[in-house]
Parts: sequence; C-alpha cells; structure tokens
Amino acid sequence: MKNNGMTLIVKTVTRITVWMIILYGAYIILHGHLTPGGGFGGGVIIALALLNVMLAYGREFTTRWLNISVLEHGESLSALLFLITGIVGLLVSGAFLANFISKGQLFHLLSAGTLPVLNIIIGFKVALSLFLVVWVLTSIKLSKGDTT
Repeated sequence: MKNNGMTLIVKTVTRITVWMIILYGAYIILHGHLTPGGGFGGGVIIALALLNVMLAYGREFTTRWLNISVLEHGESLSALLFLITGIVGLLVSGAFLANFISKGQLFHLLSAGTLPVLNIIIGFKVALSLFLVVWVLTSIKLSKGDTT
C-alpha cells in the first residue's frame, strides 16, 4: 500500500488536534453574537482543520474519510437555509433577514434572535465551501509546460 501524506509524527499530531480545532471553530460560531468571531471566522477554522487532515494524510484518505458528496450537498443546503431564513423574516416581519425569534436575555447564549441561527448557517457554508474549493484544486494536475 502506498504511503500518502506526511510522516507518522505529523499524522499523530493531526489526529489529536483536528477535533480540538473543529470544537474551537464551533465555539467561535456559537458565540459569534456575544464575542468577536461568528459564522465566517468559525467556518474558516473548521475548514482549516479539514485541510490539515488532507495535508497530513493525503487526498485519497480524506476522500475516504469524508463523504465528499455529502459535503457538497451540505454546502448547497446551507445556502438554501440562509435564503429560507431570510424569506421567513420577510414574511413575519416585513424585511428580508428580519429578526423573527425572541431576542432572549442580553449576554446569554440563546439571545440575539436570528443572529445565532445565521451564524451557524454561515459557518457551515464557509467551512464546506473553503474545504471543497481546495479539495477540487488538489485534483488538478499540471504537466511541465502547461500554461493553464
């Protein structure tokens, strides 16, 4: 069997740290309405965790570990959920993306109305989009002398 990816040390460190990085990204997404961060920042962190796996283990392992078609459908679904959230705000409150959920108590996790929901949706969208762009770019093989 061909040994793809990096050394055993890098693979072991990646195996240990990838879940901590994903957890930190989820934390940034969920607390985005209370602290600096949010859906975009947390999504970038989660995408980098997945890219770390691809760098350490190689593209073939990552393709087997992650179901790429599920990620592609999840990325598309997140755009649809964002649109649906905006339309519900339009129907309930009269403006696209208007708040239609109770704002709760200030400085609590369940506060800020639709902002946490939108942060979660944007986090999924950014994480999956960034990872899939790089995953597709790794499939391109240029030969010596190719200009495109």
